[in-house]
Amino acid sequence: MKIAFFDSGMGGLSVLHHALKILPQEEFIFYADEDNVPYGTKSREEVLKFVDEAFKFLIAQGVGAIVVACNTATSAAVKKMREKYSLPIIGMEPALKVALDLFPARKVLVTATAITITGEKIRLLIEKLHAENFVELKALPRLVEFAERQEFNSAAVESYLRGELADYDFEKFSSLVLGCTHFNYFKDTLRKILPSHVKILDGNAGTVNELIRRVKGIRSQVSGVREIKFFYSKRRVTDSAELARLEKFLRRLDEMEAVT
Repeated sequence: MKIAFFDSGMGGLSVLHHALKILPQEEFIFYADEDNVPYGTKSREEVLKFVDEAFKFLIAQGVGAIVVACNTATSAAVKKMREKYSLPIIGMEPALKVALDLFPARKVLVTATAITITGEKIRLLIEKLHAENFVELKALPRLVEFAERQEFNSAAVESYLRGELADYDFEKFSSLVLGCTHFNYFKDTLRKILPSHVKILDGNAGTVNELIRRVKGIRSQVSGVREIKFFYSKRRVTDSAELARLEKFLRRLDEMEAVT
């Protein structure tokens, strides 16, 4: 089965990275809307337009399911895409329930882009979990910019995160939830800054598990040679330098996998 992973940029590779380990028989397309990244600074109307254009392209490639591996796009557009298209569409959800289940009496800091932080989707999730008194929200928009240029653990990254997180008394928090897939590249710097008891959680495993549940029965049954095609805003990536850039992102995710 051909499965697409879509993001505004390179954050969604973290979800694909997880899927590669547990779905060995599938054919994957990774689509990064590099012409329009970052989505977090755009209007909801712009993001909806970008996502719809990407969906039309991906469906024309014959995909059987689309993972919107972008919390911002999920917040702004997934509901509309599900109304418009009939194939399985799997969105991202911050791992807030996981955090509250693990530590029901401690606070959780959810970090994301401004669109996700101010969106209805996160508000409804907090209300559904009756977590109004346990959740704080923080936008970290510059992490997307750092990630896109592969500036993963520089002094500038550490300074930015220390400054943005300085006002939080983390003795009161159980965990920090990564509500943007781009943020997965910075787990080591976050681990350096946060107290050891604060867990770093992301929604990648939950998203891939939901993908498996949604496509059960229509996945490939015969193992073959895995193929991954990469696209930047409808353009197939074939240049060796760009493929090497993508491989560097994937190697970084290998390094971040053990950081919690």
